[in-house]
Amino acid sequence: MTDPLEDDIPFLTELRRDLHAHPELGFEETRTSGIVARLLEEAGIAVHRGFGETGVVGTLQVGNGTRTIGLRADMDALAMPETVDRPYKSTVPGKMHACGHDGHTTLLLGAARALAKSRNFSGTVHFIFQPAEEGRGGAKRMVEDGLFDRFACDAVYGLHNMPGLDTDEIAVVEGPQLASSDSWLVTLRGTGTHGAKPHLGRDPITAAGTFLSSLQSIVGRVVDPLQPAVVSACSVQAGDSKALNVIPDIVEIGGTARAYSKDVRDQLEKEIGRVAEGTAAMFGIQADYKYIRRIPPVINDPDATARALAVARDVFGDKVRTSFPPSTAGDDFAFFADKAPGCYVWLGNGPARDGALHHNTAYDFNDDAIGFGVRFWTRLVERELAADV
Repeated sequence: MTDPLEDDIPFLTELRRDLHAHPELGFEETRTSGIVARLLEEAGIAVHRGFGETGVVGTLQVGNGTRTIGLRADMDALAMPETVDRPYKSTVPGKMHACGHDGHTTLLLGAARALAKSRNFSGTVHFIFQPAEEGRGGAKRMVEDGLFDRFACDAVYGLHNMPGLDTDEIAVVEGPQLASSDSWLVTLRGTGTHGAKPHLGRDPITAAGTFLSSLQSIVGRVVDPLQPAVVSACSVQAGDSKALNVIPDIVEIGGTARAYSKDVRDQLEKEIGRVAEGTAAMFGIQADYKYIRRIPPVINDPDATARALAVARDVFGDKVRTSFPPSTAGDDFAFFADKAPGCYVWLGNGPARDGALHHNTAYDFNDDAIGFGVRFWTRLVERELAADV
């Protein structure tokens, strides 16, 4: 007897490649969400649209089980060009699926189709197809639109591909998985003057140099050395290259801050402002400071992780990693895990060929991972919502 999933893999592979060829940015996933909704409806799954603008939720209830879980896949692409020629290369200039969300969407659709056919569980599963994970706030928007008010979950799970792990490998680890991802802006306001007469003004550029070097002392000398943290200045705007004899009035500096704990996140917010204000006082200028909290850290719940780990061992055997370093990247799955116990796992994507890691113009989701990912999602539902529990 043939494996129904094996029969579906050619279709899922073509689907994944079609999604790859037609990338859409956050909150613009109209084509993608339309395909998702159609395939869910064709499988006999109730479809709900409009959460987070382009988000889709498919609900499948079987039997009289009272437990409900949510499975999440992100759908959006990135605003960057694809540089490698493939038969399914992006057809949209300046946009590509450089993080594998085309694969994530395909895996969850594959699981939804399989579960709708087998119906080998008792309870309710919500298939959550999220828009705008790449920094545009899709998860937060879905929550604000009442996602968990309407689709309450006893647990919620996320999955992301990981280049460097084999496609038959998975990492399931308790605790921090991804860092908080926040932005900060500092404006140093001095008094502009002639570059040959600096004593007549208050130079914000010299102050900016001191601020930038002092910024690194936060992680090195203020945060507990056993607590990971990142503070990076990523943008500096000042003066005009066509006016190299003018000291400007203003320097604008912006960057990112990352942490795995609430306390360190709070500490970074406070300390960046302290350094900015201290620098301004030293140079007799003013500092405006703004800290923008974007995404909390993703921290795997112990119980949800134990459940996911049991499923991973069932599907992947001895190719399960229970120790894997957390990423300093962010993922707004954190907003979902704030509403229900959550677990976020890493599915192998195979070798990072030619350095093609996430957000690289040569990146591609590995279709060899489709079967493993679909089986993981399917088995997770079957075990979480076991009919005999």
